[in-house]
Amino acid sequence: MNRSNIWIHVGLAVVLVSFAAVLGRIDRMASSLRVENKQETQLPSSTDIEAEPRRSASVPEVLVRFKTSTTLDRIREIALQNNDRVDDEIEAVSGLVAINDLDNADAETVAKQYAAFENVEYAEPNLRIKLDDPIQKESPRDLFFRSDDSQPNDPNFSEQWGLNNLGQNGGTERADIDALKAWQVTKGSEEVVVAVLDSGVDYRHSDLAANIWTRPDNIPQYTDDEKGTFNDIHGFDAADELPDPMDDNGHGTHCAGIIGAVGDNGIGIAGVNWNVRIMPLKFLGSGGSGTTENAIEAINYAIERKKAGVNVRVISASWGSTAYSKALEDTIRAAGDAGILFVAAAGNDGTDTDVWPHYPSSYKLPNLISVAAVDRNDTLTSFSNFGVKSVDLAAPGKDILSTWIGDEYREASGTSMATPFVSGVAALLIAQSPNITVKQLRKKLIDSVDLRDDLKGKVASGGTLCAANALGVKD
Repeated sequence: MNRSNIWIHVGLAVVLVSFAAVLGRIDRMASSLRVENKQETQLPSSTDIEAEPRRSASVPEVLVRFKTSTTLDRIREIALQNNDRVDDEIEAVSGLVAINDLDNADAETVAKQYAAFENVEYAEPNLRIKLDDPIQKESPRDLFFRSDDSQPNDPNFSEQWGLNNLGQNGGTERADIDALKAWQVTKGSEEVVVAVLDSGVDYRHSDLAANIWTRPDNIPQYTDDEKGTFNDIHGFDAADELPDPMDDNGHGTHCAGIIGAVGDNGIGIAGVNWNVRIMPLKFLGSGGSGTTENAIEAINYAIERKKAGVNVRVISASWGSTAYSKALEDTIRAAGDAGILFVAAAGNDGTDTDVWPHYPSSYKLPNLISVAAVDRNDTLTSFSNFGVKSVDLAAPGKDILSTWIGDEYREASGTSMATPFVSGVAALLIAQSPNITVKQLRKKLIDSVDLRDDLKGKVASGGTLCAANALGVKD
């Protein structure tokens, strides 16, 4: 079916990627998240998740929310009368459906047609999102090693300035999230599930595998009325409508490592959480593209899993665009109603989002936190968006070493990297206080920042993420 989805070049998170192989030393080379520019990585050929045929070869053109008095059967009748088909019902948002136009009409035209119906609250095109990250090169830096018994034995922990800044490579000592002190309270919990809404996660990575969520035997397989039943062993792929969320891009795996690379296991790096459960939610494909409906479907999956008994408490979203979607906003609000915090990247355009909004980070929702990026001197990076009303706090987001697909490690920069630091500290707080509410969690993260003069007027809190403060550790 010919489709007229609107392509959005997203200023999404990563403005710098360089390869870091952990083989006794770290070699770096410039790289990009654009699939045509990065080296191909050979992935394992076997999988423990049975491949299923894609459920639909076409993409819904419009997202329509009908008034709550309209039944699903009536919605299907209306679609059929207009030679359209309901492709998906978003269970978490009453009346919200994805509709496929069978006449190959323009998406804007179809949306306007539905918006005019008296039983419709709104209708909008299903926007296509594409990663398009600017490429920057960096020169290799001298490594700075210092270790003691208070630190994890991961060999490249000394390169993780965001967790423990000793002034390495021109940084400022203690310009970090103060992870060592936070770990005196908790290193995380396997009972806490953090969903990474991205390009998937390499769940076989040796530094991630032990912390990847696996569906418990007492939780039934995921069933969608329109799309069928999925044997969701490790999560969900909304981009291809498959149960296998394996990352074939790299971006999601990098974000996952920041949240929860296994700590003190003698390899690679340590995550903010040594123990956690990461749920991969894939909505961006290998080329870095997906749709608003894909993102909504993945969030809906997390909400449905939460209702089924999975302790999903945080969704980490390192992406965004300048296009507003009411359907996406409503779905994120529904996640909050289900007790899920949504952490969003502020974007990489170097602009004031109070003036030029960036979504989803600019949604005014009680369960959403927007994150800017600072460098190893606690200075707002040149690429990071900011906004004293629209951005809540800043976190480390430049030269961040983390996991990559194919059992590799890479450095990357962007608000994409800052976001999982906040998601990770949120998980630590939940491990410390399992009954903490979304409202309390959000407030604690924002109120506990380290205040920085140069962030006043740039982010609402005026400071940077501090795990130790959040967990109540005294100097």
